[in-house]
Amino acid sequence: MIEQNALREIIEQVLSEMNVEKTSAPVNTQAAPAAPAFAQGGTTVDDGFIPDITQIDIRTQYLVDNPRHKEEYYDLKQHAPCRLGIGKAGARYKTLPMLEFRAAHSAAQDAVFSPVDHDFIEKMGFFTVRSQCENKDIFLTRPDLGRKLSPEAKETLKQKCAKNPTVELYIADGLSSAAVAANVGDLYPAIVQGLKSFGIEVGTPFFLEYGRVGAMDEVTETLGSTVTCVLIGERPGLITAESMSAYITYKGTVGMPEARRTVLSNIHRAGTPPVEAGAHVAEIIKKVLDTKTCGTDLKL
Repeated sequence: MIEQNALREIIEQVLSEMNVEKTSAPVNTQAAPAAPAFAQGGTTVDDGFIPDITQIDIRTQYLVDNPRHKEEYYDLKQHAPCRLGIGKAGARYKTLPMLEFRAAHSAAQDAVFSPVDHDFIEKMGFFTVRSQCENKDIFLTRPDLGRKLSPEAKETLKQKCAKNPTVELYIADGLSSAAVAANVGDLYPAIVQGLKSFGIEVGTPFFLEYGRVGAMDEVTETLGSTVTCVLIGERPGLITAESMSAYITYKGTVGMPEARRTVLSNIHRAGTPPVEAGAHVAEIIKKVLDTKTCGTDLKL
């Protein structure tokens, strides 16, 4: 068995080869430094803990050996959160970028397969209804059932929700439970506050489990809302697993074309921040009500 000190030395050596910095300072996206903030040197392991590579901002990461135009390329990275300038080890990726890729892939899988925390939903004051999907497996393999409310859900909405609201605003898990947890706490109140400042009535909120975007049309027909807005988790990618979208319709009907929906996407801390997005969604809804149109016919 490897002694603890020997194991520590092995870990430190691997991390040194990975070019992991012990601590990384926050990135100023307004004015990028002349040289990358991500160090090229080694690190130490504190108390046996390896630094969390998911906390590395890839915009600060520049791992190309002997680069040309380093400062200019680094400045470019501040405007594109992509895996650029990560270097190579021969014909292969370096260890650190490969581990970061696998960590991002794992986060995306967790976002898809993990359920939304029902304690969080209750804390937000939402009650829960379900689509015609009985579990996550059915939800992922039968998108059509995620676009339909279960009979129990329809009855619950009729009993608990205000009838014929000007705006019906609700939450759906979609393809990312992480998006709900990360954004709804700030996004939902910002939208409600914005709508109330415009004097616009908001209906009764709820959470739709195993819900797809198309379910909002059945919600509209069930409640008689003029405008319906669903905040739903987006399909996660390798940049973030916490992105959320707001889909909006005006007098939606089941079977209507997708072109009648307006969407604000990429709502997350590294995209459009939730509070800012909430104010924007409220403005869009006001314009929808003023123009009585939505989707491709709405000029923003």
